[in-house]
Amino acid sequence: MVEFCQGPDPEPRAPRLCTPPLATDTHFHILGPATQYPYVEDREYTPPDALPSHCRKLFHTLGIQRAVLVQPSVYGDDNSCMLASAPLLGVPTRNIAVVRSDASDKELERLHAAGTRGVRFILAHIGGVPISQLEQISERVKGMGWHVQFLLRSAALIELEPRLARLASDFVIDHIGLIRASEGGVEQPAFQALLRLFRTGRCWVKFTGGYRISSEPPPYQDVIPLAQALVRERPDRILWGSDWPHVMVKGKMPNTTDLLDLLSEWVPDEKLRKQILVENPEKLFGF
Repeated sequence: MVEFCQGPDPEPRAPRLCTPPLATDTHFHILGPATQYPYVEDREYTPPDALPSHCRKLFHTLGIQRAVLVQPSVYGDDNSCMLASAPLLGVPTRNIAVVRSDASDKELERLHAAGTRGVRFILAHIGGVPISQLEQISERVKGMGWHVQFLLRSAALIELEPRLARLASDFVIDHIGLIRASEGGVEQPAFQALLRLFRTGRCWVKFTGGYRISSEPPPYQDVIPLAQALVRERPDRILWGSDWPHVMVKGKMPNTTDLLDLLSEWVPDEKLRKQILVENPEKLFGF
C-alpha cells in the first residue's frame, strides 16, 4: 500500500549552532514537481513536492554552503529529477545516484560530469538495485573516485558485514544504519558490526535521521551514546545531513534546524564539528 507522507516544517528557525564556512549538508532529497517527474508505481510512499526553491531557503537559514543531493527510492533508477535540480540549489552540489551494473561507461561519465560521486543501494524500501550487483558496481566506480552508499536496516547490516568489509570502494551507511537506540544501545549486535566496519577506515557513517532511530523527542538523548561512540572511533569518517524533507515520518515532524543543533549534543568539540561539516565532505565528495 502506498502511503501519503507529510511535508517538512516550512519554517526552519535560525540555528543555535554557528555553522563554519563551507558547512555541507550531505543528505537531502528533491521531490517533484510530481507532474514533471512522476514517481515509480512500485513505491512505499507518495511525498508532497520538495523543490529547489524550498531547499535554498533552508540552506540560507542553516548556513549551508555546499550540498550532496541523494536519489530517493520513489524515483527508482531514473536520476532525471536529481540531475535537473542540482544546478538550481544555489550552492556547489554533488549527487548520489541509483545506477545498475549494466550502465554504460558513457552513462557513468555523464553522471560524473554532472557531479555524481556515489551509487546508492536502497535496501530499506522496495525497489532499488539488487544487492547481487554490489561487488560489480563497487569495482566499476572505485576507479572514478566514487563510493557506494547504503540505506539498510540493522538486520541487513549484520548480514552484509562480511561483504562490505571486502568491497573495493569506500562505502557510506545512512542514518547510523537505522539502528534503533532502544534495542540495546552500543552493545547491540548491529552497532558492534557497524563499529567493526567503521574501524577499517573505508566505512563512512552519516549523522542523519536521528528521529528515525530514537524513541525520544529532540535532542534524541537515547542516540547520544551511539553518536559519541562513533566520534571516539573515527571522527574523520563522519558526515552530517539534514535528511530533508524527512519522508515517512510518523508523528510530529521535526523542525529541520533541530537536526543541525543536534551536533552540539552529539559532538561537543567545535573542532570536530568543523571536521564533520567541512573537511570530511571535502575529502569524500571532492569539493
